[in-house]
Amino acid sequence: MSDPNGSNAAGGSGPGAMLAEVLAGISRLVQGELALARAEAAERLGVLRQSLVQAMIAVVLGIAAINVLAGAAVAAAVAAGLHPAWAGVLVGGAILVLALGFALHAARLLRDAGRMPRRSAASIRRDVETLQTMVTPDATS
Repeated sequence: MSDPNGSNAAGGSGPGAMLAEVLAGISRLVQGELALARAEAAERLGVLRQSLVQAMIAVVLGIAAINVLAGAAVAAAVAAGLHPAWAGVLVGGAILVLALGFALHAARLLRDAGRMPRRSAASIRRDVETLQTMVTPDATS
């Protein structure tokens, strides 16, 4: 009787060839899991880049808020008739709140980007456990 590869099972190459195919399949599975982990890491890098851009926006807005707090007092007093101090506090405070929102969002993105992908880690751990259970009985025989 011959196997699908055309080799003779009685010649002893049948079980060896099957074992080689299983090991090759496991190798492909592990390589696929590593590729998935690399893809998820690249995605995390994109999120990290986006969070850094938002952090820079928060810094620029924060500097603008300080500038507005200093300069808006005179302009607001002339345009709206408000007391210069209250006008500056109102405009500068609104920009400062906006900057704080960007900063908090950037901090959340940075925190999330630092986490290891759970799906890949769990899949790789499961594959390693499967390999260990397959190899352990052969090693003791």
